[in-house]
Amino acid sequence: MNTYEIIKNLSMQRKISIAELERTLNLSNGSISKWAKNSPNAKYLEKIADYFGVSVDYLLGRTEKQTESRQQTINEAIETAMANDGKELDQHDKDVIKSLIEAYLDNKK
Repeated sequence: MNTYEIIKNLSMQRKISIAELERTLNLSNGSISKWAKNSPNAKYLEKIADYFGVSVDYLLGRTEKQTESRQQTINEAIETAMANDGKELDQHDKDVIKSLIEAYLDNKK
């Protein structure tokens, strides 16, 4: 499995399209799809690894194990969070909450 296929699988697990992932991470439209044939840039791989809470080695297919990280734990918590009316949070609210949690944890170090 190549890097593109791994990212596609991770996206499907998170119920996010490749296009939405590109927008969320401020990547150019279609850039991830190009990785099906070309090697990605390391800085983009780091952004994607952080987003999904996996290692860059996992994205490159060098390891089969997805290591849980702080980022993955935060993402999972946000995905299960609900608004006070019991509805799912929209992406903007999720991003705001994620930023607040990350800032809080960074200040605790």
